[in-house]
Amino acid sequence: MMPGQNPIDDSRQNSVAIRLEDVSKRFRLGTIGEHQRLTEAISSRIKSLFKPQTPASNAPPKDFWALKNISFDIQRSEVVGIIGHNGAGKSTLLKILSRIVTPSSGRVGVQGRIGSLLEVGTGFHPELTGRENIFLNGAILGMKRTEIRNRFDKIVEFAEIGPFLDTPVKRYSSGMTVRLGFSVAAHMEPDVLIIDEVLSVGDQAFQNRCMGKATELGNQGRAILVVSHNLAAISNICSRAILLEQGTIALDASPKETIRKYLQSMRYDAGRIQWEPEQAPASQEVRLHAVSVRNAKNPSSANQVDIDQPIVIELDYEVLVQGAINTVQIHLKDENG
Repeated sequence: MMPGQNPIDDSRQNSVAIRLEDVSKRFRLGTIGEHQRLTEAISSRIKSLFKPQTPASNAPPKDFWALKNISFDIQRSEVVGIIGHNGAGKSTLLKILSRIVTPSSGRVGVQGRIGSLLEVGTGFHPELTGRENIFLNGAILGMKRTEIRNRFDKIVEFAEIGPFLDTPVKRYSSGMTVRLGFSVAAHMEPDVLIIDEVLSVGDQAFQNRCMGKATELGNQGRAILVVSHNLAAISNICSRAILLEQGTIALDASPKETIRKYLQSMRYDAGRIQWEPEQAPASQEVRLHAVSVRNAKNPSSANQVDIDQPIVIELDYEVLVQGAINTVQIHLKDENG
């Protein structure tokens, strides 16, 4: 068991699937990272021997706290959403829960088997076929071969990769890889299912099926943790939502309350929302990079929109498939839906 990871040993609280107690994560900027490859570490040391010493190079390394004193419990059967701006600490939190990254301080307890889908291709060997990767992932989760065989057909059917089952995963599209990754994670009957924004790679139909499957698993007594910029999905499938701001919990409440606070925190940004490429909402054909809203008559007053006056909505997007025909639909909703 990794440092900072502990089983939930309070027998009076068997309904708790995940428990975090004052969990913090610190990264040291300007130093060799604890997860840096050995070749990179050696190269960095050698280069430093030939660099002239300057006051800046002798300056002490700076600490960056990705998470600070995070505490919460998640019960079995709960579907919990995690939302927040880019850099708020969402992915770091999920990596700690998935036992990929160790916390700098605090305690993490996860009860049972964990299924996680954090990045496209995570857990897959690119040279192995889809079939071989299904068995590999099952083995990593500690499942017997007979158990994997019993779930095999459902995994393939949900992922819709039948014709490509014996093709190396390195030849899969990102959408195919995500479909297979989610299907494996969801059908191996994990006690805790952790899903990052990676689902935005799939098309809308697949995202809907994933959310439906997450709800089904929650009803079966699994704990589900979802990170997404899709606020409608968070509102529809989650019974609770947590807002992270600069590595701390700003609010842990109902999805409606948490989404309202999140939207209020975005109003300062001059009427513009912009995503990092890896987190931008996308389908297999198009990726949305930014959305801005401004007053048509007074563009500088981005935060002041009169409902009786014309407004301008600008979309900054990238077409991923040459020749694809795309249409734009804009739905306006308030915090009540």
